[in-house]
Formats: sequence, C-alpha cells, structure tokens
Amino acid sequence: MRAMRAAGKTYDDIRWELGIGAGTISRMLGVAGKGRARPRVTDALRGRARALRTDGRSVPEIARELGLAKSTVWLITKDIVWTPGPDGASRRAAAGRAYWAKENALRQAERDRVTNGVLESFGELTDRELQIAGAVAYWAEGTKSKPWKLRERLNFINSDPDMILLFIVWLERLGVDRSRLKYRVNIHESADVPAAEAYWADVVGVPVEQLDRATLKRHNPKTVRKNTGEAYNGCLVITVTKSAPEYRIMDGTWSAVAKAVRSRR
Repeated sequence: MRAMRAAGKTYDDIRWELGIGAGTISRMLGVAGKGRARPRVTDALRGRARALRTDGRSVPEIARELGLAKSTVWLITKDIVWTPGPDGASRRAAAGRAYWAKENALRQAERDRVTNGVLESFGELTDRELQIAGAVAYWAEGTKSKPWKLRERLNFINSDPDMILLFIVWLERLGVDRSRLKYRVNIHESADVPAAEAYWADVVGVPVEQLDRATLKRHNPKTVRKNTGEAYNGCLVITVTKSAPEYRIMDGTWSAVAKAVRSRR
C-alpha cells in the first residue's frame, strides 16, 4: 500500500486494486497517506522552480516557463515567501498585452468573417423591409407621443450617419418632400460646432445655411467623455413639419411588429 502511494496512486486506485475501504487505507498509511503524492520532477527542475520563485516569479509564470502544472509548481515552492520581483508587474503586463493583441486579432477576423458573410447574402432591401426598419429605428431613437402629452410629430435624433440616412430614405418612401425637413445639430459646447454643422450638412446633402441654430450641451469638466476629438460631430436632429399622418403610419407599423413578436413567444 505504501509503495502504491509513493508511486502516485490515489486512494481510489488503491481501494479498487486491493479491495479495501478508504478508512482502512487512511488508518494504515497514517501520516504517509496524507495529502497528494509528491510531484515526480527532477532535482534540477525543482531547483530551477525554487530559484525562479525566490526571484519573484509567479506560479503561472514558472509553470509556463518550465512546462509544469501550476499545482506542481505550488507544491514545490509553497514554503518560499513570495515577493514580486521589480519587473514582475511589467512582465505580466507585457504578457497580457501580447495575449490580448493576439486574441483581439482573432476576434476581429471572426467579426469580419460573419459581417462579410451577411453582406454577401443580404440582397436588396425591399419596400416592406424598409418600412419595418424605419419604424423600428424611429421607435428606438425618435420622439414619441405620450398619453399625457399627445404630440404626433416626427422628431428623430442620432449620431450615426447611416441611421440618419435610413430615416430620410424611409421618409421618402412615405412620400415626404424634403422641403418639410428641418435640421439641427445637437453637440457639446466644447466641440468644433462649425465643423460638425458642415459634416452633417454634407451627410444630408443640404447647404450649411439651411441648418437651424445648433443646440449646445453644457460642458462638464468632471465628466470623462470618450466622444471627443476630430471624429466627434455630435448628433443631428431631424424634425418633419406637419407629420401627424406619417407618425401614425410609424406607430401602426411598430404596433404590428410588436404584435408579431409577442405571438412568437
């Protein structure tokens, strides 16, 4: 029994081979039977692991370098008081950056594969699909009439130029003339407002002078914002005058979509 335990056999291995109970094994082995069998590694490898641990290397780092299991490294070095080496943090940071650089590249490749596959198989956008997409987009991002404030007017705001173009194409399908559209930029006061107005005027294809006065959001220096720099152009607000009929079409389309979704539950 002691020979089997020294060879690395587990209690279950011994129990099944000798046909005795685990309690009997524990009583007979006594102190020698406690814990796991010592890892079978060479003295040289053990010495290298202990030296690396003394130098401040972490258990995972030693395991990777020596090709050992982390549990084995811990058993070999658990009596050494560990103090991270001066360059331990930088090594771990570098290893983390290298891992995520590789991982992010793999994830981006997978995203590109899926996106390109959808693009290739999507086909043309039908009028019915456009009607649904426009209504859903508006319900998510547009101003809605409330029971306590009935106001059936289309008022859409977004920072994505493609969403803005979707809204305009959807309006065209409903027969809305562009002369009924009013444009206004909504942006933080610390941004380059003239540049943002020129950007959005180009997106919707109108002169800058046709835009209404921009709405400026007060800048709070305590707020850490990511949407800054040259790429930040705020949001564009599109208001459709006398748009109660189109609002009702949007509301009806969304109601039909919501009803169809509920029926699939």
